[in-house]
Amino acid sequence: MATVKVNQLAKDDLFWQIDYKHDRCTLCGKCVASCPFQAIEAKVEKRRKVVSEDITPNPKVYFQTIPVIKQVISEYNFCRGCGICEKVCPNDAIKPVRNSDHRFQAKYRATVADPFKRGGRSNLETDGRTLDKIKVGRISQMTDPSLDAQRHTFDMRAPFGRVLAPNEIPLEVDSCGRLVLKNNLPPVRWIYPIIIGDMSIGALSWRMWEALAIATAYLNEEVGIPIRMCSGEGGVPVRLLKSRFLKYIILQIASGHFGWNRIVNAMPHMVEDPAGVLIKIGQGAKPGDGGLLMAKKVAKHIQEIRGVPKADLLSPPNHQGLYSIEESVQKMFLSFNAAFKFRVPVAIKVAASATSVSVYNNLLRDPYNIVGGFFLDGIDGGTGAAHEISLDHTGHPIVSKLRDCYKAALHQGKQGQIPLWAAGGMGKNWNLAADAFKMICLGANGIFTGKLMLQLAGCVGNDMGKCNACNTGLCPVGICTQNPTLVKRLDIDKVAENIVNYFIAVDHELKKLMAPVGNSSLPVGRSDALISTDKSVAERLDINYAC
Repeated sequence: MATVKVNQLAKDDLFWQIDYKHDRCTLCGKCVASCPFQAIEAKVEKRRKVVSEDITPNPKVYFQTIPVIKQVISEYNFCRGCGICEKVCPNDAIKPVRNSDHRFQAKYRATVADPFKRGGRSNLETDGRTLDKIKVGRISQMTDPSLDAQRHTFDMRAPFGRVLAPNEIPLEVDSCGRLVLKNNLPPVRWIYPIIIGDMSIGALSWRMWEALAIATAYLNEEVGIPIRMCSGEGGVPVRLLKSRFLKYIILQIASGHFGWNRIVNAMPHMVEDPAGVLIKIGQGAKPGDGGLLMAKKVAKHIQEIRGVPKADLLSPPNHQGLYSIEESVQKMFLSFNAAFKFRVPVAIKVAASATSVSVYNNLLRDPYNIVGGFFLDGIDGGTGAAHEISLDHTGHPIVSKLRDCYKAALHQGKQGQIPLWAAGGMGKNWNLAADAFKMICLGANGIFTGKLMLQLAGCVGNDMGKCNACNTGLCPVGICTQNPTLVKRLDIDKVAENIVNYFIAVDHELKKLMAPVGNSSLPVGRSDALISTDKSVAERLDINYAC
């Protein structure tokens, strides 16, 4: 009897188990060739068969060696459940099956002595989404005449930049009796209330990033939807920096400052200003952590864009010199406003936390009027790579924190002066328009979204542990990898087309929600339009409870 090796990793420890039907398999090899994780392999199995070919029992024993597909049992080459093998199999002979009794993370840590890392979003959904417990309840065709969503003209623009109160606008009457500006106003861009969130050209493959840029330009120039895209921390291709399409891009700077040498060097050659600058202090998926780009994804072109060698790229958790909210943030804002001669709005992005309201209150007292926006990112935000313990166990839900910030500004009579943008799981239920509308009613000027764009591109991962291999550089659909073979799986034109079509649909759906409540402009702060079927949610957000 063989020794039972109880302490070794076994198939029943894994997240996903391969369900293989030998009798349906033609051994074409497509599944093995297409699996980027090398989680399956061609092997042979020994089979023993006893037959009797006589009228009376006369057993004969035959041994056969037959080729099969087998699952690899390894801490490194384990199945992520992406299902690519199932997609390519012509005979439905193989598929991954979720193992509800797995204990892989414990085995991994015990064997490798390293924190378990992955990409994606939190996989510990415990109580449903808050936004799904909120409905648009104030639809009265008697007291609030509805508009015609198909024919009415709607103002769908939101501010990105500091908006002055009427009494702060520097106006004076000149000698001819005309009102003239004494000083320049802070720069404000009026854009679509949904921004394609910050995903860097290292976290994403160059094809995915280019598809986002193409879709953004097409939506602006052909469809008339003034959407903007944030570059993420990782630089921008020089050709784009010198093109007129730069005006649709929000440049991001984070604590690693990756790619900023190229951006600074390209400034004299820019024919358009960028849409804005977003300084990332933190992100919702892993608050307290900086960015993380594994060396496996630092391909040659990424090294050139970022100006770095091939190595794990870790952004520090803090910006250098971040000693206080007032000094450090103001210093950065002044630097980047000065770089573009105060023509470009600058905003900051932080992870939602218990102190978000304090930070926002400090920014509202900004005496220089240069804070162009406050981007709050909640716990359901996505990331390309993070320690799993951060993804699943740190962060703050976005909805209540957005509401707190809006009410703080309202209390000071300064709502809308520093636009609030919120994110973290927007579109998680596949309906971005509904989430955007509810967040705007709760006080957001707009929202930003990232992971949904990946889903539109063909991402096979989900928030229940499927795939989530963005950190490995082996994304099976070519979205989050720099592997040339895998990147070729992504069809740029099709991805751009999907994103364009989705936003056209979102635009219609937003108007379908604005029309019944009688709003022809964005209903920022119109919480009276909302009800909740959950009493605790209604009380926390100060909206009507309905049952």
